[in-house]
This record gives sequence, C-alpha cells and structure tokens, in this order.
Amino acid sequence: MTAKTDRLAPRYPIYVANRAEQPNESLEVHDKYSGELATRTALADRAAIERAIAAAVKATPAMRKFAPFERQKVLEHCVKRFTERQEELAVALCIEAGKPIKDSRGEVSRLIDTFKVAAEEAVRMPGEVMNLEISARAKGYRGFTKRVPIGPVSLITPFNFPLNLVAHKVAPAIAAGCPFVLKPSERTPIGALVMGEILAETSLPEGAFSIVPCDIKDVAPFIEDPRFKLLSFTGSGKVGWDLKARAGAKKVVLELGGNAACIVDADQGGRLDHVVERIAFGGFYQSGQSCISVQRILVHESLLGALREKLVARVRSFVAGDPKDEATFIGPMIDEAAAKRLQGWIDSAKANGAKVLVGGGRKGAMLEPTVLENVPHGEPVYAEEAFGPVVLLEPFSSFDAALATVNESHYGLQAGVFSNDLTHTMRAWDELDVGGVIINDVPSFRVDNMPYGGVKGSGLGREGIRWAMEDMTEVRLMVVRDAT
Repeated sequence: MTAKTDRLAPRYPIYVANRAEQPNESLEVHDKYSGELATRTALADRAAIERAIAAAVKATPAMRKFAPFERQKVLEHCVKRFTERQEELAVALCIEAGKPIKDSRGEVSRLIDTFKVAAEEAVRMPGEVMNLEISARAKGYRGFTKRVPIGPVSLITPFNFPLNLVAHKVAPAIAAGCPFVLKPSERTPIGALVMGEILAETSLPEGAFSIVPCDIKDVAPFIEDPRFKLLSFTGSGKVGWDLKARAGAKKVVLELGGNAACIVDADQGGRLDHVVERIAFGGFYQSGQSCISVQRILVHESLLGALREKLVARVRSFVAGDPKDEATFIGPMIDEAAAKRLQGWIDSAKANGAKVLVGGGRKGAMLEPTVLENVPHGEPVYAEEAFGPVVLLEPFSSFDAALATVNESHYGLQAGVFSNDLTHTMRAWDELDVGGVIINDVPSFRVDNMPYGGVKGSGLGREGIRWAMEDMTEVRLMVVRDAT
C-alpha cells in the first residue's frame, strides 16, 4: 500500500506577527525521493524578519500577562488540530523529508505528545519560599522566588525532525510565555508552516509568533539581534558553535550532533535477537539521520561472531525505496550531496582497512544500509557524525575498556548499554561523559518529557518541555521583611 500524495497545498505562506503572508513563492520544496517539485512556500526577506522581531518585542508584555490557563488552552487547541490533521501532516513529512510513512506517522504522534506535555507544564511553573534567617541580621526576612518569561526568543530548527524538533522549541516557548520567531529548515518547512496555520486560529497575543523560512544570507538577525534574549538552535556542531560565538550576551541553547555508541555486555547472549533488533532499528531508523542514531556498536568479544551474523542478516532484510510505500524502512537521505559525503567516508574507511559486511553502495540520494567492521578510530566515519545509514562494529574485552572507548569521542549526546550487571550499568551512568545513558536499549530512545541534550561537542542545555521552560524563564526574587 502507498500513502496518498495529493494532500500538499500548491503553496504555503509565511507567518509574521500571527498572520499569514504570501509575498512570493520563492522557496521550492521537492519530494526527497523522486526529486520532483512538491510545493512552493513563501520566503521571508530581511524586512519581514525585522517586522517579526519588532512584533515579538512589542508582544512581550502581553505574553507575560497571558495567563497560564490561557497558554494551556492554546496548546490544547494545537493538540486537537494536530490530531485532526495527523495524516495530512504525516504525508507532508514523508514527502518533504523523505521519511518513510510509518516513521512520519510516529513523528506526528510525538508532536502531539510534546504539545500535551507542554499544556500540562504551562500551569505548574514552580516557585519557592525560602528561609532567609540564616543569621541574626536576617531575622524577620522571608524570601520568595518565581520564574518569569525571559522575553523574545529565536528558534532555529533542522531538516531531520521538522515536526518534533520544532515542537520542542515552540511548545515550551508558548508554555513559558515567550514570544518567538522561528526559522525552520528551508529544506523541510511545510510542517512548521502548518503549525503556524493552527497557531493563527488561537487567542495568542498579536506578535506572539512568527514562522519565517528564509535564505541563509538573511539569517544573521536570528543570531545577532540583541532584542532576542535567547537563541535555541538544533543542528550541526560546526554551525552551532559558530552561532554561539556570534550570539552576544543572549542565552544560548545548543542541541548538536553525536556519534552515539551502544555497548553490548558479555551477559547478553541469551537475548541477542532482541538486542540486534533494537540496534538495527536505532542505527537505520529514518536512514540514520538522527543525532542519536546508533553509530558505534561495541560488543563483548565472546558475542561478536553471533551478533555480527544476526545484524548483517537483519540489515539485508530491510526494504529500501519510496518512503510513501508502507513497506519501506530505508528511504533517501536528505539529498544526493549528503549521500555522496557519507559514501566518501565509507570508501575512505575501506581504503584504510575497514571491512564492509553489508551495503556501501549508492544510487542518487539512496545510500544502502551499511555495516562496517575494523574501522580505524581516526576515520571520519568513526570520529565524526555519520548522520546516515551506517553502523560500525568492534569488539571489547573488558567493560572498562568499552567505557573508555565511548568516551574517546568529542561528542557526548547519549549512549546505550545492554547489560544485566547492576555494577556495570551504574558504572556506565557514573563514567560515560554523555547527556543521557540508556540502559537495555539504544541511545536512539527518547521520550518527549525527559531532559535531552549533550556535553562536549554535542551542545549546551537541555530540551524536554520542563527543562526548556527553565531556559526560557528567569528566577525573580522577592524579599519581605516582617513589619515592626
């Protein structure tokens, strides 16, 4: 069965200060599998971006006064409308991102979950009553804290999760009471613009949101404009750290890349089928184009042969092709240039001693799911973020050595550990230099209310609604002295 493909509008507007605008049809959005033109969207120019920022600044007082229950109503409306339009959103995602239709439906479900969580968090922003009487001079003083919205925020999102990664910025901004200006990826803007259409149906104050795809030459205000009090960026490390250097005094949250490792301990022989199924999913889901895709598989030497055989067989069984086909698991990479880049890394590893166990070929943007063994640690496909359908297999002899190998990376987003040994799992949690350790599952696991983010080259700060809201608010203290 193939998903219906007739649900894309012929064109999509941008949203400036809550209102749809169609100044042009300059941005072409292509079907990532066929390469055909799928639709057109408007492209914001510098003048539109300036109007969006000015409107966000003007909306700041109104958003601060917009009561928590009113923010909750907005978020609940989004949940209702996303649910009503979920197949439309899934098909659009399948076309604009090349994501298999089953995975696209899964992302729409996560979009809905994320807004549900935000609706709950909107009405329970925490505060504190403090005992200030720590010495005689503070007798009779009481302290109170609350969190207040930080002000206008700049949001920049990537192509690979054009619904859910947008949701993880937009939903907490609304819940926290922050006006926002969003730049979605120009490669995959449709989901964000549909979100804008739904937000425009709500009672958000004028100027509370703008969604403005734009040319890279016009992106500087999102980074450098001091009227923004926070920049939240998800994307590559090279770009992210450059943005931080240019951002000035504003707060910066970066969710960057990784080359996630998964350790398979010696005690996993009895459940190897399950382990391989999860690793295969985590490494090749949406063609590996995820920051927490399984890239490095460290398996105890006693299990290497059996795991290798099962993994290769599972990867050979994957159906690759048109993402609109219900049977497809491996779709295209985002474009042919990305596939060529990763194929070059695979070829470099082969030339330097790596063995290709399966895959390695390419046709256009379609890169075959690939398993490599004996990859030198200095090769780009090992040391950098592959961001495509390739995993690397290597043995270890001791658990401590495996932990050390994981920590060699300059990335630190998430890691997976399959082990029934409590001592090993606690040691992994203590010693792995990553933002999250996933026990008995792959590092690709994420639930949308958990704190998510990395260390080292993988970024700063955490997403997950409550944690994002903390970044989008500031603590304000009030001290009261007893009347005398």
